[in-house]
Order: sequence, then C-alpha cells, then structure tokens
Amino acid sequence: MESLTETVVEIDLSEKSLRELNSELHNPTASNYRVLNPRGGHSVAAGVKDPINVEIEGDVGYFCAGMHQHGNITINGMAGPGVAENMMSGVVHIKGHASQSAAATAHGGLLIVEGNASTRCGISLKGGDIVIKGNMGSKAAFMAQAGRIVVCGDAGEDLGDSIFEARLYVRGEVASLGADCIEKEMRPEHREELVQLLKDAGMEEEANDDAYVDSFTRYGSARTLYNF
Repeated sequence: MESLTETVVEIDLSEKSLRELNSELHNPTASNYRVLNPRGGHSVAAGVKDPINVEIEGDVGYFCAGMHQHGNITINGMAGPGVAENMMSGVVHIKGHASQSAAATAHGGLLIVEGNASTRCGISLKGGDIVIKGNMGSKAAFMAQAGRIVVCGDAGEDLGDSIFEARLYVRGEVASLGADCIEKEMRPEHREELVQLLKDAGMEEEANDDAYVDSFTRYGSARTLYNF
C-alpha cells in the first residue's frame, strides 16, 4: 500500500454514491475517513482490506463492514442485519444497537456493540470475537465453531444451539440454552481471556473489577453432537 495522507477525508453520501465510497475505501489514499449521511444505506464500507480508520456518522443498513480486514470501523449509530458478516480481522465498533446476524461467520477480528444485539448474533462464528455491552437476542452462536462472545447483559432463547468450540461468557440471565450447549467451569485461563476481551472493548474499569468479572458464567459445547 502506498503512503497515505493523514488528513481526514470526508465523503458525503448525499453527494457521492455508495459505489464511489467503497471504491475509494478499497484503494485508499488516506488513513482516516469520515462518512457523512449514510442514511441507512446497505453495504457501507464493505470489503475494506487495509489498516485504515473509517468513522460513519449515522445509521447503516444491511452488511455494513462485511468481509472486513485490518481496518477500524466505527458506526456512530445503529447497524442493520449482517454487520461485520464474514469479518476476517480488524475492529468494527457500533455505538448503538446491532440488528440480526451480527458478525455471522466471522473468522477473526473484534466486533464491539455498545447497545444490544438482535437475534442470531455470531451464527456459525469461525474465530472472531464479539463483545456486547447490552443484551443479546435469541439463537445466538448457532453452530459457532470457534471464537469468543461476551455478553454483559442477558442472552435470549436457544443460546449456543449445536455449538462446536466457541466460548460464550454471559453476565446476565440466559433465557434458555440450545441443544448441546451447557454451563461450563470458569477456569483461570478463561477468566484471563474474559478480562482481556473486556479491555479490548474499552471496558478497562470493569476488567479490573474482580466482582464484575466473577459475575460472568461460561457456556460451551457438551460435545455430544459431534466427534473429534
């Protein structure tokens, strides 16, 4: 990647098309972008593959930051279905709530949701991390194969149905567990990774509060539905 300017480049989607925005982000000329007037548009900042910073000022629709790699994307608003879907690396930070299927099939990277996440969050997760500071809807982590999900609030019905080796940490109530998902012992190594995930999500104070960390329960696979 060629040397990039440090100047913040503003792209106003009331004046430029989504295709023009994503074309610029796929071949960036700057390290920092600010996207104005997303107006719930779909696929905003999808396919970013370079270590750039993108700040989106408003709500976005389907598949924002899909297939994300290396960069840091901040959404100062709500995110529609499929945000950070198939993310490979980098960080996607939602300051509001996330709709269904957030970070579905993510292989890597970190999704942070300041508010709540709707249904099917982290389905078929393959290695990414998700930290939800609010509540998470039903059928989350369905067939999640690897990665970690931290929920600081409550989790909905059928948590971790048919889960493989993903690790789930929930601080609040769980409405019900899915098939083959069970409560598991919180060993020192799990507590350590939970603390690090909270720090990665900007929750330094909570991560250093033993009572807060100890209030989480770990869930994972009973390993009765598949053989190693």
